Amino acid sequence: MTSRSYRIGVIPGDGTGPEVVREGLKVMEAVRSGFKVDTVEYDLGGERFLRTGDVLPQSALDEMRGLDGLYLGAVGHPDVPPGVLERGLLLKIRFELDQYINLRPVRRYPGVETLIPSQAEEDVDFVVVRENSEGLYAGAGGSQRTNTPYEVATQESINTRHGVERCIRFAFAMANGPDRRGHVTMVHKTNVLNYAGDLWTRTFEQVAEHFPDVDTAYVHVDACCIYFLEVPQRFDVIVTDNMFGDIITDLGAMIQGGMGVAAGGNLNPEGVSMFEPIGGTAPDHVGKGTINPIAAIAAMQMLLEVLGEADAANRVDQGIRFATQKMASMRAGMMGYSTSEVGDLVVEGATR
Repeated sequence: MTSRSYRIGVIPGDGTGPEVVREGLKVMEAVRSGFKVDTVEYDLGGERFLRTGDVLPQSALDEMRGLDGLYLGAVGHPDVPPGVLERGLLLKIRFELDQYINLRPVRRYPGVETLIPSQAEEDVDFVVVRENSEGLYAGAGGSQRTNTPYEVATQESINTRHGVERCIRFAFAMANGPDRRGHVTMVHKTNVLNYAGDLWTRTFEQVAEHFPDVDTAYVHVDACCIYFLEVPQRFDVIVTDNMFGDIITDLGAMIQGGMGVAAGGNLNPEGVSMFEPIGGTAPDHVGKGTINPIAAIAAMQMLLEVLGEADAANRVDQGIRFATQKMASMRAGMMGYSTSEVGDLVVEGATR
């Protein structure tokens, strides 16, 4: 008898999105025990926009508010102008559902090669908590005298005490949890961005007073990038603003093995959260069975964790580690396996 039931919205999207989502759902079904999952698929992305002119119908957004989670593949199309899908779909979901935390675990899996072979698996194990609803992505700004020699374009970073504080509190609570090491580093550029930086610094220091068992540090964003490459083990939980978080998490993906293994979540801890692989639509791989589904499977692991299905999530992690180790032992990596075969390896490891 299943006592728990969830409704999950699935957005396969464009390019290889449907291919990796399929593997994530396959793994979820393999580890599912004691709970039921009903999926609601949404036809959203570049293909839909080109076909209908719609980006995100209000009816779909309203329905999403009643779900238990969202699972996203990838969206993007070369024939869609920049910003249409990013602002009209991805950012609109984040803002409308108040997904104010972007959570990016940066961890090395067994056997996964990186650009820095001197870093061991245990050296790369931290998480980035990125403010996800304000900053430069709030969309404040404008332009004047467009296409003249006197054109002016402005883009404003919006930072509120409410938005900054709830993000920082989330980071401290995570660092204080049983799975972390009790340390939070704030990443910013306070020596130049003195107004936003001052708000972040004061809030960080004041929140820290409520977490006496958590150690703290501050690092400029440029220095943070250097430390990712030199001493990533200095980080446990990083908290940062929207733009800086967007940049450093891509670098984080590279020290954990690339976009094919990097997953993230857009969280509303009190509402509906969305989980996705970090890589894009990878049009060169569409239909070839050569795209790595590990990131999408890791995103499913994160979704299960947030739902409270810890046992199922742990089994997914076990399966990923089995698969990456198995592929490494064959000395071929992902190149020796198709997308579906990698998913099958994860299932095998998760159900052993």
